[in-house]
Amino acid sequence: MSVAELNQVLALGALVLLVAVVAVRLATRTGMPSLLLYLGLGVLIGGDVLGLSYDNAELTQTLSYAALVLILTEGGISTNWEAIKPAVPAAAVLSTVGVGVSVGVTAVAARFVLDTDWSTAILMGAIVSSTDAAAVFSVLRTLPLPKRLTGLLEAESGFNDAPVVILVVTFAQTGSHPWYQVVGEIVLELGIGAAIGFAVGKVGSWGLRHIALPASGLYPIAVIALCVLAYAAGALGHGSGFLACYVAALILGNAQLPHKPATRGFAEGVGWIAQIGLFVLLGLLVTPHELGGAVVPALVIGTVLLLLARPLSVVVSTTPFRVPWREQVILSWAGLRGAVPIVLATIPIVENVADAERLFNITFVLVIVFTVVQGPTLPWIARKVGFGGSPESSDLGVESAPLEKLRAHLLSVSVPSGSRIHGVEVGELRLPKGAAVTLVVRGAESFVPGPTTVLQRDDDLLVVTTEEVRDATERRLRAVSRGGKLAGWLGERGN
Repeated sequence: MSVAELNQVLALGALVLLVAVVAVRLATRTGMPSLLLYLGLGVLIGGDVLGLSYDNAELTQTLSYAALVLILTEGGISTNWEAIKPAVPAAAVLSTVGVGVSVGVTAVAARFVLDTDWSTAILMGAIVSSTDAAAVFSVLRTLPLPKRLTGLLEAESGFNDAPVVILVVTFAQTGSHPWYQVVGEIVLELGIGAAIGFAVGKVGSWGLRHIALPASGLYPIAVIALCVLAYAAGALGHGSGFLACYVAALILGNAQLPHKPATRGFAEGVGWIAQIGLFVLLGLLVTPHELGGAVVPALVIGTVLLLLARPLSVVVSTTPFRVPWREQVILSWAGLRGAVPIVLATIPIVENVADAERLFNITFVLVIVFTVVQGPTLPWIARKVGFGGSPESSDLGVESAPLEKLRAHLLSVSVPSGSRIHGVEVGELRLPKGAAVTLVVRGAESFVPGPTTVLQRDDDLLVVTTEEVRDATERRLRAVSRGGKLAGWLGERGN
């Protein structure tokens, strides 16, 4: 590539990124997942409109896997373990048994709609049965849903990529297999991936807590590198790299690491870039004038998936956990598809499966149509079944910087709107012995507080704490933020 060509690529890439950033605002206002706008950008740039010809499915699949690793990394880092922990058993069943039910029901519909063999029908069912982490995260975090429900959906969308990838690769490469062999392979790969992700996450978090890096900007890079390492180790170890990546990110994101908010912000930025690049690339790969014949099959299969396969999988998977019917309705409707099904649809193309182009086109149309249907209507569905009100306030932002020579930590605490620290005196925080609020920044003013200084929303606090009580100090601050100065009496522990 010449310098002139590089300049053109950089100019086009910068324009696409800027348009995509502006598009997020539009998506937020309409409740529409931003992936649709990014896909539209790719189609607009492509050969049928502006003339940029691109049809390399193998390169798309490779780059898409890399983007999914970064998206899952951001999702894991941003997920609160305490919020999803109660939902993990149900999410595990929903992302395995539930996926199996959904694949089976959708495959029956595909078998007759596409007039094809069972192997191709199961392949079609597997491609479209996975919910998309990016789409689910972007919609759910703006809805006033109970934490247990949001946690269940987030955990499921993080977990279910792994089994469907294994299923699609198995049927795309070798056709039909005995069901017990497929199930055994899925269980083995998930077990290896989870173990590797857990090991990388635990070792990485221990190392980052005990090794003071010379610059704060190195911590986010190290965390992202560890998550990518988990994926690679999982894949090379014949396990699920995607599950390994998500588990490692979940552990690292919930560990008490230095500069934790900065790490989350960096991961979020990387995740956005990955999403934009992934969706634009997938939009480039599609040929719009070939989509006409895919519309009817996509509508029929998508309707079966939305109204029968997904609800049945939710009922079968969550009824043993006594999930109320209202929450089952939300779980059924919030099973948003996105980049993952389209990425999975590139696998049959690369493997030269018969009818692969048709499967890709059907998947693309299905994702577009049913994202338009489900995304904007989810808040309405939530209100109809009794979930209303305002979203919960943001959690307390605490950033830690290690003071290695003093064996202490400097905590930077931002008091968000809705925090019950507002109106509490410094002395009423009752921080552990060895911790103290040393500075309050309020607007353009900064001052050293006394025991009777009343804290306010939007204050920034500097808290110095010894190594021994660092975790207890952060837990106490989070407890007061959620429950007020009587948090301990009310049972709020700040975990």
